[in-house]
Amino acid sequence: MKRTKILLVEDDTSLGFLLVDFLESHNLDVKLYRDGESGLKGYKAGNFDFCILDVMLPGIDGFSLAKRIRAENTSIPIVFLTARSMKQDKIKGFDLGVDDYITKPFDEDELLCRINAIINRYNIHPNETQSKEIYHFGQFSFDYKNQLLKTNKNEKRLTQKESEVLRMLCIKPNEIVTRETILVSVWGSNDYFIGRSLDVFIAKLRKYLSIDPETVIDNIPKVGYILKTE
Repeated sequence: MKRTKILLVEDDTSLGFLLVDFLESHNLDVKLYRDGESGLKGYKAGNFDFCILDVMLPGIDGFSLAKRIRAENTSIPIVFLTARSMKQDKIKGFDLGVDDYITKPFDEDELLCRINAIINRYNIHPNETQSKEIYHFGQFSFDYKNQLLKTNKNEKRLTQKESEVLRMLCIKPNEIVTRETILVSVWGSNDYFIGRSLDVFIAKLRKYLSIDPETVIDNIPKVGYILKTE
């Protein structure tokens, strides 16, 4: 099965190898380069779906590398992953048309959520069967792609946001999924007002699931939610 192919350009070897191991453990195909010049050559030689670039690179810096990649492909997603946190650096990055600017140190799970959110937004699905996600829990069958929640007697067509939130809970049943993880993955941001929107969607999902008393969404105050199911 073909996986999303990611170009990673990071001159910190230890961090680079850790990122490769982490992302590949989540079904992504990652190729690591350690400087801007080799990264550019690798991009031209490969067939990448996504780019993750450090800014401070030997030779060609990340800004210049992103600009040259953008000159060849205006639609490929690009994310900066860098220790440079100054406002002007972030503005420069977004002016180049990158999709996200993530500063070090960062949380690996949040990085993965941001990557997946961008992949979904660009509809990058190298293999159509890969995007066909059906989850079974309690009395329910949830077809994420078609936004359909079914039991033997009922079916409910969910909205896109409802489907995305439920999917986040289905990925890790009976485990805590943090509010931040859901907010970043589904909305791309974590603030008070978006958090209130999440509360509304959780309430709707609880209503849909209420026909099965063995399936509940538990709230862990100030942390997140658990989809509890047999």
